[in-house]
Amino acid sequence: MIKNEIHEECGVFGVWAPSEADVSLTAYYGLYALQHRGQESAGIAVNDDGIFRYYRDLGLVNDVFTPAQLEKLGKGRMAVGHVRYSTSGITNRINAQPIVVNHSKGRMALAHNGNLVNSYELRTELENEGCIFQSTTDTEVISYIITRERIRTGSLEEAVCRAMDKIRGAYSLVIMSPSKLIAVRDEHGFRPLCYGVTEDGQYVVASESCALDAVGAKLIRDIKPGEILIFDDNGIRSIEEHCGRTCPSLCVFEYIYFARPDSVIDGCSVHEARVRAGAFLALEHPVQADVVIGVPDSGLDAAIGYSRQSGIPYGVGLIKNKYIGRTFIAPTQKARENLVRIKLNPVAEVIRGKRVILIDDSIVRGTTSARIVKLIREAGAKEVHMRVSAPPFLNPCYYGTDIDSRENLIACHHTVEETAKIIGVDSLGYLSVRNALEIAKGAAGNQNFCAACFNGEYPTEIPSNTAKNRFEEKIPKAWREKEAAKKNNSGKE
Repeated sequence: MIKNEIHEECGVFGVWAPSEADVSLTAYYGLYALQHRGQESAGIAVNDDGIFRYYRDLGLVNDVFTPAQLEKLGKGRMAVGHVRYSTSGITNRINAQPIVVNHSKGRMALAHNGNLVNSYELRTELENEGCIFQSTTDTEVISYIITRERIRTGSLEEAVCRAMDKIRGAYSLVIMSPSKLIAVRDEHGFRPLCYGVTEDGQYVVASESCALDAVGAKLIRDIKPGEILIFDDNGIRSIEEHCGRTCPSLCVFEYIYFARPDSVIDGCSVHEARVRAGAFLALEHPVQADVVIGVPDSGLDAAIGYSRQSGIPYGVGLIKNKYIGRTFIAPTQKARENLVRIKLNPVAEVIRGKRVILIDDSIVRGTTSARIVKLIREAGAKEVHMRVSAPPFLNPCYYGTDIDSRENLIACHHTVEETAKIIGVDSLGYLSVRNALEIAKGAAGNQNFCAACFNGEYPTEIPSNTAKNRFEEKIPKAWREKEAAKKNNSGKE
């Protein structure tokens, strides 16, 4: 999906080693594998016998962590890492993670993927009690709640358990203390989290199994919704006090777009789920055509599924320039409009004179889809029929996906036929919500999913304040204007 229209918030990673090891390098490789989950900032914290060394900054993983910086982080027995895309809080170095906290009972480093639905109320409560916030993310709210409970309890895991009674919404956490690594997944299991083990006995926790593969770890299982998993010198322990309290609601868009196709989430292959989505599309929206092509990268597997089900040949019709990142400099409006041409190039020999079925994972505003369709037309396509492996976006997401308003969602204002005319296709078909909820059930069993952005059925209450930059409202206006000026003058898209 070539657009700056929808993003997922973060990727988290953690490693626990039985003896001193190069855990900073392990975290670095793990974050590299999770780079697709966030490109705004990256950070790693290392625990060397209770001494925490950490570094975080804006940029991609390989930009933030030079060989010299990794050497400074050094060896240790534990590390936690994070890559970020902001769905709450501005893009600023102070909002990079992991968050490192010093308190009367020691230190803690925390990395978070997700979004709380009661963060505004919790932060206001904490501020009224005298807490001073340094960042504008809900992750710092979580760190305060856990720290407050830690001071009152005998262990970090007990503090986390109590904190889970107060925080609501989506959170997959990796937490490091001087002696423990803890993995936590919210009761609904909105965001993925899994763990595995390497041949030399290092335990690894990550948002996706592809990160385990990258560091040579074998997947053991996913963290259960509501589970707290503790790694320390006493082995592995699980606290399931919050398990089973509510129906699991993994975000179905993880399978459609967010996750890497080589990942396995809650027992289901992401690749296979996308192939099934394409097959469902072929059954729901058949059309006479000569070739099926996918929009790189997440539209490719669905295109394969559509081709297999329909019998229409699959072709590689679009080539993606993999060296263009989200921060590609586009200083003028014209340059921004031409960004799709730089990122994607059609293979004319596959398209020319053909009736083309174009598969993409979603349509948000429709502007990027229109530009891609224009490329296909200019390459000589006789007809273009677009099929989308997700249902239409009709509602905001409050759990860590950057869909915060109905205002810019094309499906909220136009019919399917109107949208087809706007983006310039001969026909348009979306995957039904019913089949979207079926794509991952083949291997995962009787799984339940959150599809609120499609059907409006939210598993939790809706936040009282839904603005992305809701915490910036609490910051003096002069500082906000200064930060906005920095971003506007950066010359980056």
